[in-house]
Amino acid sequence: MTSNLNNEDKFYNLKPTERLARLKNQYNLSADDVKALSGEHGLSLESADHMIENVIGTFSLPLGIAQNFLINGREVPVPMVVEEPSIVAGASFMAKLARGSGGFFAQGDAPEMIGQIQILDLDDPHAARQTLLDQKAALLEEAARVDPVLIQLGGGPRDLDVRVIQDSPIGAFLVAHLVYDVVDAMGANAVNTAVERLAPIIERMTGGRVLLRILSNLADRRLARARVTIRTADLAFGKFNGETVRDGIIQAWAFAAADPYRAATHNKGIMNGIDSVLIATGNDWRAVEAGAHAFAARGGRYTSLSTWGKDDAGDLIGTLEMPMAVGTIGGATRVHPTAQASLRLMGVDSAVELAEVLVAVGLAQNLAALRALATEGIQRGHMNLHARQVAISAGARHDQIDALVERLVADGMIRVDHAVTILEDWNGEEHGK
Repeated sequence: MTSNLNNEDKFYNLKPTERLARLKNQYNLSADDVKALSGEHGLSLESADHMIENVIGTFSLPLGIAQNFLINGREVPVPMVVEEPSIVAGASFMAKLARGSGGFFAQGDAPEMIGQIQILDLDDPHAARQTLLDQKAALLEEAARVDPVLIQLGGGPRDLDVRVIQDSPIGAFLVAHLVYDVVDAMGANAVNTAVERLAPIIERMTGGRVLLRILSNLADRRLARARVTIRTADLAFGKFNGETVRDGIIQAWAFAAADPYRAATHNKGIMNGIDSVLIATGNDWRAVEAGAHAFAARGGRYTSLSTWGKDDAGDLIGTLEMPMAVGTIGGATRVHPTAQASLRLMGVDSAVELAEVLVAVGLAQNLAALRALATEGIQRGHMNLHARQVAISAGARHDQIDALVERLVADGMIRVDHAVTILEDWNGEEHGK
């Protein structure tokens, strides 16, 4: 399918209602989906009251559509919920550059999550470990009884690993890892229920005491990875030739690869894109964040989640690999109309497909930040978009916003106090007529 959204100048200049109409026609959205995406029929107060405690209302953020994404040969309009300017535009533009080489190619692992069981008060942790390994088949059989529906869908327990934690502030103890295929769910409820079920059985087998039994957010058996090639010629713009931009991106990435202070901000840029899609689809963005940052430090030093280099033809190549514990069923995704509409808009049918979209968006967002940093600096494009928020904060009327944005950018002073001064001058001139 060729998307009309690829004509970004037209889509960008449309009014929100016109953008929704285009999405509806292009992707055969239902009237209910359009209302959900627009916020007209989003999360109701009644539904919100069943989601968390002490509900008094709901809180809205902008929902934008990142354009131009070609992922595994498929057009994907990407919904992003985010308050920061430049994120949607940056991802869209990098996706446009990627199309020249076939777009993004992504792949997700089987949705296997890890449940941890902490076993204390053992006379011989190593002997207890061997006991559990000897009884692995029985333990997995018991775990399979927890959720028969999940078993019917092809999921369920896959393995049991047992480790001795030798050096800890409380001495040696045992930890059992239940590996559990959660199919299209994020998996927290299924895994937590399974490890709770196994806890008393493990106590009887080992003579120890189970304390913690809970899912791990370091989902390193559930990775997703994406790769992209950007033709060097397509990187050229303004006074920057393609080779200069390419080399600057690689050099900027090398900084993040070598220095944790830079890597923290580098990876935050990746998560700018990923979190926005996670929120739009009702997923637990905090869990994915935790897993991403733990994965970035798995070698003993915090480093970049992505890699950038050049191929034999001299073109820029990028990769991203990280844990991606997401779901398309259950949780907020099940009860939030906008989350459901967002999944339908993307044409995502499984958790693996959603994970593939997410890593592609993260890689695009990373490229957008590196390109800006290595050329004009991050502030130019960001502050130009930020000027609109400044104009609104200063109290500009609807008919004044565009003119005030142009003035702020031209003056190079994108500040609320400067915007207020300009508005006072303009309003004074109007009243003096």
